[in-house]
Amino acid sequence: MKRLALIFCLVLSLPAYGVQPDEVLDNPALEERARDISAELRCLVCRNESINESNAELARDLRLLVRERLVAGDTDVETVAYIVARYGEYVLLRPTFNGSTIALWLAGPLLLLAGLGLSMTYIRGRSTAAAPAEVALTRMSRRGWMKSCQMTNLPDVLRPFGGARC
Repeated sequence: MKRLALIFCLVLSLPAYGVQPDEVLDNPALEERARDISAELRCLVCRNESINESNAELARDLRLLVRERLVAGDTDVETVAYIVARYGEYVLLRPTFNGSTIALWLAGPLLLLAGLGLSMTYIRGRSTAAAPAEVALTRMSRRGWMKSCQMTNLPDVLRPFGGARC
């Protein structure tokens, strides 16, 4: 029974977040807003993890900062703007579309289109390439070959196609 309880506890702990119990706000509406904002902010230590999921000290500091700003009365946009002003746009998991990030947003679709164009050019080039020379002889060319190869002094066994005559 103890093993079953241990397995149950381990399974329940898999989707655990980095948010510590002492960080949780008393107001459930503010806590929900804080978690929504934290889900969009990148942990600067863990790279591609949100600060909600990270256990790093910097992520904890950012979570506390988000909660402090919300308790102080800031809106969600003001809170995110404050953190971006302090840590840079890299802190956003989904960066905004502006002049400095246009290459980031357009690189993926442009590379996909370039790859599709190159593959279509390659496939079209292969389909229009000259067909390899026919190995099999046509009926007329076979007759001409048989006439040129037949010799009157050879036995039938050595003649092409079993000694058939034209």
